[in-house]
Amino acid sequence: MDKFVRIIGAGLAGCEAAWQLAKRGIDVELVEMKPQKHSPAHKKNSFAELVCSNSFRADDFEHNAVGLMHQEMRLFGSLIMDCADKTKVPAGGALAVDRDGFSNMVTQRLKEQKNIHFVTQEITDFPAENDALTIIATGPLTSENFIKAILQKTDNQSLSFYDAIAPVVFKESIDFSKAWFQSRYDKGDKFDYINCPLGKEQYYKFVDELLKAEKMPFHDFEEPHYFDGCLPIEVMAERGADTLLFGPMKPVGLTNPNSAENPYAVVQLRQDNKEDTLRNIVGFQTKLKHGEQTRIFKMIPGLENAEFARLGGIHKNTFIKSPLLLDKFLRLKKQPNVMFAGQITGCEGYVESANVGMTAGYFASKLVQNKTPIIPPDTTATGAMLGHLSDATDIENYQPMNINFGIFPLIQGETTINGKFRKIKGAERKAAYCERALRDFKQWLELINA
Repeated sequence: MDKFVRIIGAGLAGCEAAWQLAKRGIDVELVEMKPQKHSPAHKKNSFAELVCSNSFRADDFEHNAVGLMHQEMRLFGSLIMDCADKTKVPAGGALAVDRDGFSNMVTQRLKEQKNIHFVTQEITDFPAENDALTIIATGPLTSENFIKAILQKTDNQSLSFYDAIAPVVFKESIDFSKAWFQSRYDKGDKFDYINCPLGKEQYYKFVDELLKAEKMPFHDFEEPHYFDGCLPIEVMAERGADTLLFGPMKPVGLTNPNSAENPYAVVQLRQDNKEDTLRNIVGFQTKLKHGEQTRIFKMIPGLENAEFARLGGIHKNTFIKSPLLLDKFLRLKKQPNVMFAGQITGCEGYVESANVGMTAGYFASKLVQNKTPIIPPDTTATGAMLGHLSDATDIENYQPMNINFGIFPLIQGETTINGKFRKIKGAERKAAYCERALRDFKQWLELINA
């Protein structure tokens, strides 16, 4: 290979970056430590393995920020989005996938590319300054050996937080004399979610047991910092007895056909595989000990005899202070032949990780040819996410971030009708963000493809 790009890590970001480079005719060396070594949360040998959920979240690109990011990635020719669309399973207004089918398809598509070369190896040394252009996309579960090398190179400018995995139950073990099928507010297909109702006394007993339960211990040197968007359920309960009623156990938009009494709280289970034999307990990521999980989750009406295909777990996530360390093209300022992509940069979520990998792949395809990439507009979801990674206004408190309209440039708050002004708010305001983003994204595509 003459000019090529090395990518370390074949997760969502690394796979997307490899795809973007390969389809632009750039040779790629994709380095992945599996199956030689697995992270604490990964079990499969295939690429782009999903661990804590099978959901890519809301798919509405007219009113929702993550749905908008989906659509931008589709327009860009994203491998991850194409495979997600082709392996999706029912999930109301969300885009959820068959885990194994998705991962296997991504792996197969990449291996069909003649200019992607695969290396199985755990990288432990930081790339040298005279090495090929390298994208580090090792994710939030970067191996401890490689993290040490990254820390040394970045003057220990990294942070960490802890992310938890929700349990999965066999659908056939759910008691449908108590549970029922319904999506909240009847969105999507009526079979998308299974609902388990709790009365008031049952709910507070459940919360009490959560608070008393034994948890997975941390090592003495570990200081957990949870990401607010993915708190363990017992941590949410610690914030107040009613907290779960406004989170994963909210009863709104649901009607129990098995009882005339409205449920005080509801636990929802989302389809986890294409065959619909497994159901993921929505929002129930946890660090409880396995025995406690089995005992407490079987207190939920309908799950008394539940059989668990997987219990919840806890794993460490690591990310760098991107605004301090990276330039606008995701290159390490101190060593420009090294780029970072995916969740190690401080984006949060499957979609966001793949999106930053997509952007890094495009940037690298230009940089390796000594050309200057064109930055996506910050009015787009892709550009707004990139902006979060480069916003140096509060580096000390830099935290992982999902895509949301709060990181977009403010849209004009008023519109003119017959010479008069009126406020844009609610769904109309969200629609305006999306309309502007897609317009600007399409213009950017025309520019970079000219």
